[in-house]
Amino acid sequence: MKRPLRYPLTVFYDASCPLCASEMHALHDLDAANRIELIDCSAPDFSDDGLLAEGITRAALMRRIHARDATGQWFVGLDAFEVIYRAAGLERAARLWGDRRWRPLFERAYPWIARYRQPLSRLGLAALLRQAIPKTTSATASPRCESCQPR
Repeated sequence: MKRPLRYPLTVFYDASCPLCASEMHALHDLDAANRIELIDCSAPDFSDDGLLAEGITRAALMRRIHARDATGQWFVGLDAFEVIYRAAGLERAARLWGDRRWRPLFERAYPWIARYRQPLSRLGLAALLRQAIPKTTSATASPRCESCQPR
């Protein structure tokens, strides 16, 4: 059993991919509580030296999205999406990623989408995703997070 999730959540994503960048930046923008920290593992100056002791390589980070919480607990692929969406305050979407009825379909689709993310971005999937994720507004902000903000 996994430990309880502790923030901040460090997300390792491919910022060279318009699809990945659009999704992660939209979720980061929704994160009123500053729970999400984004790390571009595609950047030329990115080094996996500090991660190798944990068995995490740059190649693995580029194949599938990874997130690590404040306790060092790793979430990969669909598990990462679930915790990232939750951190952004999109609880219903997080539950969808974690729904065991949908999980077999997502587990089959995700490796293909991850592998072909660049061409899918060129076909317009990044723009479609930007439209699907709500914009940052007071109507979409989490009431719990708003109470944490200084007055």
